[in-house]
Amino acid sequence: MVKKPYPFHKSFSSIRRLLRRNLSGRHYRRSTTSTAKTTTLPPTENLQGQTVIVDVEAWLLRSQLSTLAYFMLVAVEAGGFLRGLFLLLAYPLMCLLSGNMRLKAMVLVTFFGLREKEVVRVGKAVLPKPFLEEMAMEGLEAVMKARKVVAVCTLFPRVMVEGFLKEYLGVDTVVGNEVMVVAGRYVGVIVDEAVTIQTCGAPIGEEMMNKGKHEEAFRLVGTGSRMNHMFSHYCKETYAVSEADKAAWHPLPRDKYPKPLVFHDGRLAFTPTFHAAIAMYTYLPFGIFLAIVRSLAYSLLPYRVSVPLGALTGMRSRIIAGPPTDDDATEKNKAAGGRLYVCNHRTLLDPITVAAGLNKPVTAVTYSVSPVSELIAPIRTARLTRDRDEDRWRMAALLARGDLVVCPEGTTCREPYLLRFSPLFAELTAEVTPVALETRVDMFYGTSTKPASKVLDPFYFMMNPRPEYRIEFLEPVRTATTANGEEGGHGNNKSHTIDAANRVQRALGEALAFDLTQQTRKDKYMMLAGNQGIVEGKARPTS
Repeated sequence: MVKKPYPFHKSFSSIRRLLRRNLSGRHYRRSTTSTAKTTTLPPTENLQGQTVIVDVEAWLLRSQLSTLAYFMLVAVEAGGFLRGLFLLLAYPLMCLLSGNMRLKAMVLVTFFGLREKEVVRVGKAVLPKPFLEEMAMEGLEAVMKARKVVAVCTLFPRVMVEGFLKEYLGVDTVVGNEVMVVAGRYVGVIVDEAVTIQTCGAPIGEEMMNKGKHEEAFRLVGTGSRMNHMFSHYCKETYAVSEADKAAWHPLPRDKYPKPLVFHDGRLAFTPTFHAAIAMYTYLPFGIFLAIVRSLAYSLLPYRVSVPLGALTGMRSRIIAGPPTDDDATEKNKAAGGRLYVCNHRTLLDPITVAAGLNKPVTAVTYSVSPVSELIAPIRTARLTRDRDEDRWRMAALLARGDLVVCPEGTTCREPYLLRFSPLFAELTAEVTPVALETRVDMFYGTSTKPASKVLDPFYFMMNPRPEYRIEFLEPVRTATTANGEEGGHGNNKSHTIDAANRVQRALGEALAFDLTQQTRKDKYMMLAGNQGIVEGKARPTS
């Protein structure tokens, strides 16, 4: 069964009738005050609280990147590296085609055979980051003044931009090319693009006419844009920006994002422009070899050998501040049997990096990690059950036998943010040692929300040409307090443990210059993957 190709399919006949009436001039009234102005930015008072129809490519994006970069992200993240390679090899031939035919060819190569839900996931979880980095500050400020925004995209299919525009910019309606879907998979054919471009303004215009508000609509387009003749009957004024004016526009700073970019997904840590993608595919075989060598070194050799060997291959570990000595441990911690190290979560290699910095074995606790990762880990791991009492007992037993590393965020975060800390660790000991971890990658991210590929997370991190870990052991933080805030015995008092977890989070945030959030593991996976991110598996016994 063929899925309806675009949202106006059911009313297409009525749209055509509306257009015929519009062309005959009998059923609409053209605004006599309609004007076209070429300007860098419209006056603030004109757009305040109005309805704005905006050309996405002309006003929101700075046009510094070719469309290939965005289609490469869809091809690689939704289809795999082989599809991305095919798109890259075909791109020089596509450049010989006209603009319209080039777009159709790029859509065909990128979308053919992909699952619809996977492309939707990429549009929501992967593409917002490059779109936000390409956002023009001046154009966004003009759009954000409007009461209602209709975004029109002519270079990308709607599925590629809708998630970003609605989630991060709060756009009300997104209009764009539709790609045909059959049995849940894309055919790769744009559904009658000429008709879509010509008629997509009709339903919106009809709605404004019925409400008697067509005089309040403003249009933001680019000079020479394909949108110049769209919606012209329903707009009071039109503002056009030229490429020369846009050359002076500035990229949108991170602190100006309409919504913070805390979570995003995907393997590529760079923007895959044509030349950057060629460099990646040229390096890929060597990167796989490097990852195998590094993995074997860290798994089989002692840290005093594996760390220098990793450095020779370009893998860097920098200790900003060393670990505390055993003489610094309190009597209560000595009685507990080991130190509790609390670190923020960047990749699955965090506990191994802490162990390498300590140059001694530790035990790491995990919630959802693949059995393969547990098998090849060079340190002891213990799986938790998500039952609070059972997990507390397991962690206490492990801490009694030696040093323990925990990541209370519960999931990894790539951006400079700290997620909410689970307070369970604060019930185990009177003092913890925070460890601030920062990673730097230049080609591949070592994290993913797709269960099928999580086993490859450490492998992808080690495939980078020069991956880096920065480690800073902070001063121990007391977790045991009384109701008056004085130091005392630790226990299960919920408010005290939450306060202790917040203090540890603040200490790590200050050391890393990261922003603190109340986001959780569930928030991340529900946003990026539509699930809770739980990998099924049996918990290992602690004894």
